[in-house]
Amino acid sequence: MMWSEKYRPKNIIDLIGNEEVRSDFVDWFTKWKKGTKPILLVGPPGIGKTTLAKLAAKQFGYDLIELNASDVRSKGRIQNILQPILGSESLLGHPMIFIDEVDGIHGRADYGGAETLIKILKEPTVPILLAANSDISTKMKSIKKAVRTIHLKPLSPRMMQLYTNIILKKEGVSLTPKSLQKIVIESRGDLRSMINSIQANVTGFEPPTEKSFERLDIEEGINTFFKSHSIDEARMILYSMHIDPREKINAFYSSIITSNIDKKNLAYMLEIISKADMLYGKIMKTQNWRLLRYLDSILLGLYKPNTSIRYSRFNLSWPMINRIRWDGKKIKLLSKIISKNLHISVSTFTTFVFNTMLFCMKNDKLDFELDEEFDDIIEKEMSLIK
Repeated sequence: MMWSEKYRPKNIIDLIGNEEVRSDFVDWFTKWKKGTKPILLVGPPGIGKTTLAKLAAKQFGYDLIELNASDVRSKGRIQNILQPILGSESLLGHPMIFIDEVDGIHGRADYGGAETLIKILKEPTVPILLAANSDISTKMKSIKKAVRTIHLKPLSPRMMQLYTNIILKKEGVSLTPKSLQKIVIESRGDLRSMINSIQANVTGFEPPTEKSFERLDIEEGINTFFKSHSIDEARMILYSMHIDPREKINAFYSSIITSNIDKKNLAYMLEIISKADMLYGKIMKTQNWRLLRYLDSILLGLYKPNTSIRYSRFNLSWPMINRIRWDGKKIKLLSKIISKNLHISVSTFTTFVFNTMLFCMKNDKLDFELDEEFDDIIEKEMSLIK
């Protein structure tokens, strides 16, 4: 297990450094009400911004909805992800939004995302926390006007060394003063990086840091997940894939279905994908976004060491995907109409009848000697879906 996870603080009071900032932060939470300005946490990587947000949600009884810049770069994505949360507080319980790496929201891929986000920041209905490594760029000016900024300072070398000694004592190991001093200096106030470096030096295990995975795209994420050397490493990679849940499920499905694995493992993995898909379907149907916390736990069941699975974008050709996309509504309507005439359920029709019907329609050599009245019925029903 990674020491950075093992020794992650369990309460806000367990954090080290930035005492005044944490006091100010807790005061903001205790006095929060609808319309209170969101908080922007600014500080270098590994300083504890994400940990602070997660601990606050836990201690104050909120359900954390965690996103990053890639999730809110377009107006459409923001509306799909955030609007249900902002407009359904009674249904969702007590949601809290945390957007990490918000300083990366601007760029070529920003399709109205910044403007839409700023509008939400100006009229918050739930607690909103943002995190950024820096706020000095001109691109951050518009966001800073809508939030209250709190700066977190890097930990001093002395404080980091004291904290390191505590961990080493708990683990029953030691480092030479020279080695310890070198690690502390090279970490430059990044506590997470320092703890990982200590573990690497003491145990020989080179743990994957969150920083290594924080910008993984879908392809890198899927490939790295299945190449993981342990369940802990796979978990870290999975949690670091900050992409749309639907895209994540689809990426795993298409990669698995096109891989060369035995039928037993294929069936097992598809069952897990099915569970993930049903969970997401329930979330979309009920808008209960608290359930999203269980998605990665389900997908973690896909991890098996030494598998040959690699990323595959689609398991169907583009012509087939487009055909499904455009004809899907027509097929659904046709199934509803014919199943009603046959006095069977839509699922029964699509499972047992539809394929046979299509086969018969395409086979010109078959002659069922049907009367004209039946032909008229079919022609009438088909005309309804055009």
